[in-house]
Amino acid sequence: MPKRLDIRLLAPSGYAEDRAACQRAIERLQAAGHTVLGSGVVDRVALRFAGSDAERAADINRLADPDHPLPDVAMAICGGYGAIALLDRLDYDGLRARFAEGRCVLVGHGDFTVIQCAMLARCGVGSLHGPMLVQDFGGGYLRENTWRQFWQTVQGPSLEVGWSCCEGASPLRIEGTLWGGNLSALCSLIGTPYMPVVEGGILYLEETGEQAYRIERMLYELLLSGVLKTQRAILLGGLGGQRVSEYDNGYDIDHALERFGEACGLPMLRGLAFGHGPDKWTLPFGAHGVLDLRNGSAALSARGYRHVMATAGA
Repeated sequence: MPKRLDIRLLAPSGYAEDRAACQRAIERLQAAGHTVLGSGVVDRVALRFAGSDAERAADINRLADPDHPLPDVAMAICGGYGAIALLDRLDYDGLRARFAEGRCVLVGHGDFTVIQCAMLARCGVGSLHGPMLVQDFGGGYLRENTWRQFWQTVQGPSLEVGWSCCEGASPLRIEGTLWGGNLSALCSLIGTPYMPVVEGGILYLEETGEQAYRIERMLYELLLSGVLKTQRAILLGGLGGQRVSEYDNGYDIDHALERFGEACGLPMLRGLAFGHGPDKWTLPFGAHGVLDLRNGSAALSARGYRHVMATAGA
């Protein structure tokens, strides 16, 4: 029987434009037996943000306050933009202490990537890169695979996902730290104290709505800044939303990735479903993983990541 969880909602970025989707998602979580805390954040609006910087930072700093019990899961309601403005406002010492004694799991994607990076860099706290309230659990059609695998990952000590890619590629096996997320969010942290230094990483990247040349340019930012020097592989998720113009002269996302692959010299595998796509895997952020590629099929496994059934400090 799955454990019934306390789920606190966080709103570190944009406001929840689709209120009907918010209500559907909350009702689905409650129908599954979970308790939803902090639902008032879905009603906050300040310009394009879900409240002021102070209000949004307070959502996260509440997790550092010993006067408030830690939830089992702290989930971002949606992405957009705005989380980067909170990074200098967070109580990292308090968060480190609370997460060391509790089992709370942070989860989100997109703009939430900067919070995950900051938590790993400043607190050593891993998280889960996965669904968010509105677009993933609030849609008119609930993606059963996304829903099921999320709960399995949140409540279990290990995971394995597989996908088809790179037919004809040479077999490989790589071990390293799983981390990454939204490409533009990661690039926004280059040169800051909130970008984790990950040695021997398996870096997963995704993006939406960016032109091919911008994706190539951001990949070069990671390369030229030295981030990729300590990585062992790059896993690519959705990179959709490009429009090929007459000026592009045939240059598209496939050309961009081919050019960059030759420049970076790392194994690059496409097709990992996470991030902004409709169906997505929940992936550990900051945990040890193993990547296997054989006969055109890839498998990614992880153990020992932070989950709600873990013992204190896990």
